[in-house]
Amino acid sequence: MRAKTAVVLGAQWGDEGKGKIVDVLSERFSAVARYAGGHNAGHTVIICGQRFVLQLIPCGMLRPGCKGIIGNGVVLDPIAFLKEVAKLRALGVGVDEQLFVSNRAQVILPYHRMIELAEESAPGRKKIGTTSRGIGPAYEDKMARSGLRVVDLLRPDLLKTHIEAACGEKNAIARALFGTDPLDPAKMYDEYAAAAEQVRPFVADTGRLLNTILAEGGSVMFEGAQGTMLDIDHGTYPFVTSSSATAGGAATGTGVGPTAIGTVISVTKAYVTRVGEGPFPTEIHDAAGEELRARGKEYGAVTGRPRRCGWLDIPLLRYSNQVNGAEWLVVTKLDVLDELAEIPICIGYEIGGKVTDEIPADVQGLEQIKPRYTALKGWREPTEGITEFEKLPLAAREYLRFQERESGARIGMVSTGPDRDQTMVLPEFAAALDRIHA
Repeated sequence: MRAKTAVVLGAQWGDEGKGKIVDVLSERFSAVARYAGGHNAGHTVIICGQRFVLQLIPCGMLRPGCKGIIGNGVVLDPIAFLKEVAKLRALGVGVDEQLFVSNRAQVILPYHRMIELAEESAPGRKKIGTTSRGIGPAYEDKMARSGLRVVDLLRPDLLKTHIEAACGEKNAIARALFGTDPLDPAKMYDEYAAAAEQVRPFVADTGRLLNTILAEGGSVMFEGAQGTMLDIDHGTYPFVTSSSATAGGAATGTGVGPTAIGTVISVTKAYVTRVGEGPFPTEIHDAAGEELRARGKEYGAVTGRPRRCGWLDIPLLRYSNQVNGAEWLVVTKLDVLDELAEIPICIGYEIGGKVTDEIPADVQGLEQIKPRYTALKGWREPTEGITEFEKLPLAAREYLRFQERESGARIGMVSTGPDRDQTMVLPEFAAALDRIHA
């Protein structure tokens, strides 16, 4: 019998609409667990016209009774966390009953932001395009075994000692390399010791909690952040995030073993977007890209940065599904393509005069890609709000079936608008979800 779990993740560079999909699916799960990233991730959910933007807290929290779990693979900024909790509490969301934070999660402190901002702003350094929220430096400290975990945050004596030592080191580095003004360790300690007491009620051994839920017959959805092509190992390195955004991160980032992963659901837009720096083979550099950005409202949920837009990239999608072992594909923002008479799709690459569908491992190789396109007929009919596959225009159905045939994963859901209700679930996918929920 397959485990009653599913991983939901992004197939490209993030911003695929995972938040909405997690929210739609969460009614079928006992708990939703975030396993990577920090408050650099922005998941937008629209329910009956009301817009929720979640950065750290799992989207499943918007369902009454569904537990939200921040796993050990996440880096937690206590101040950002408490601000988000306060907003949800004011909206009547049951954070105090439903939300749990791993005692093993790493903590982001102000010197992490100082270091990241200084590095990104330094003359002559390659800009990655980070959000400058301290995510990368916090993961660096984690791997250097010099970080502070949530369990340590709750011990005032250890917190004080850690902040004093870390500030001594980080202030010296920032001053020497970047000329940055030093941070005050005493002020930092007072602020974070107070925050720790507000975080304390949420802290638990979440690995134990998740395994208990499964042992007692419950179901768990693992919520990814960012996207596959931003994964630290499998993405477009070095223009990546600092954590494991792929399906493998669900096990290491929560404490639930890999044999307990039941299925992987990969979310892709009907086209592709990317925020920040880095290679993007199918990026559109003319008015068509501006039109997609305008129709799709392609601006970052956290930063407001305009997203770069491009045509669907089949080799990239196939690679992503392979890396994740994706069984199901969810296609979002189909309605954004409604006005196009013809829709290009990248079906292969040409690199140095050779035709290939292999994703180069190096940036130079990625930048040398010349996409090879085919064009599918557009439908030029409105699809927004359609919730039955057979009611879609024929050309829209053919566009989706082409993705399915070429990507190696079956289409299970299609989003035809931003609201929770503007979603279609295909019968075979609904049956698979029923088996998980049973």
